Amino acid sequence: MSTLGLLIVQIGKFIHLILNTYLWIVIISALLSWVNPDPYNAIVRFLRQITEPVYQIIQRRLPRSFFSLGLDITPLIVILLIIAIDTIGITLLIEFGISLRT
Repeated sequence: MSTLGLLIVQIGKFIHLILNTYLWIVIISALLSWVNPDPYNAIVRFLRQITEPVYQIIQRRLPRSFFSLGLDITPLIVILLIIAIDTIGITLLIEFGISLRT
């Protein structure tokens, strides 16, 4: 495998690791929102700081009718987007890197 192909494969694997880590952060954050944790807890503050900017981007694009139901589906949408990016984009990137054999 060429050096460029190996580099592309390693970048794809690194992005895969980052996406999976963020996926678990979103899942834990969503589960914690059900139990109303202490907002001054350092872990809770970290989870909110790392997930709220992404949630706000999604919420700005959703119609207001989604929020009138009282159920926030933003974490579900983020989870589905992460899975789609990981399954389609990263898999294609890694396969492209593998195809760059000398």
